[in-house]
Amino acid sequence: MFRHVPNALTALRLLLAVLFFAMLTYYQYDVSGRQLLSLNIAFAVYLVALFTDFLDGYLARRWKVEGVFGRIVDPFVDKVLVLGSFIFFAGKNFTIPQLNPSEIPTNVKTITGVVPWMVVLILGRELLVTSLRGSSEGSGVNFAAVFSGKLKMTLQSITILIILVYVNYRWLIIAHHVDDIASTIRDGFIWLTIGVTVISGISYVRRGIALYKGAKEAH
Repeated sequence: MFRHVPNALTALRLLLAVLFFAMLTYYQYDVSGRQLLSLNIAFAVYLVALFTDFLDGYLARRWKVEGVFGRIVDPFVDKVLVLGSFIFFAGKNFTIPQLNPSEIPTNVKTITGVVPWMVVLILGRELLVTSLRGSSEGSGVNFAAVFSGKLKMTLQSITILIILVYVNYRWLIIAHHVDDIASTIRDGFIWLTIGVTVISGISYVRRGIALYKGAKEAH
């Protein structure tokens, strides 16, 4: 009975991801804060998803029921949540029109601090590591996650949470004149996440090269 609970939580997190993205789709930035209902729901759903991510891993280890489903689907759902979040954050729903003196929109900026090239970098890193892992494990070589990869995932999840808090409460932040501080904290976590993402990607590439050379020498 208990052995199915972690897998059920993983499946639930995938459904939560669908609901999360649906709420982000309905959201459209409004400086007055009047359109925050869908974002509030998205924020709550993301918190529940983070909790289930912790809980399913904890229960699987505690009950010793870790299986193939969890090893495959759990990281897949994590990547869907992370990559999907950053894609939405760089999209039109989170942009603010910049007006010139004639009140004509001339350009836009993102309220989240996330821009498209960051999404491309994060996505590129994930595709590269997935390719390296698939190639190595297809050859019978273990390519388990390293510390930098786990740190990267943790930072990405925290950064998404910080961005959601910032956007949710930006109207309050502006009202109390602390936007400079809040946006600096937001951007600091974004850049820290980008840095760790790059470093972890390099670590995996170096590891892949070492495994390839070892396999070549063995033959």
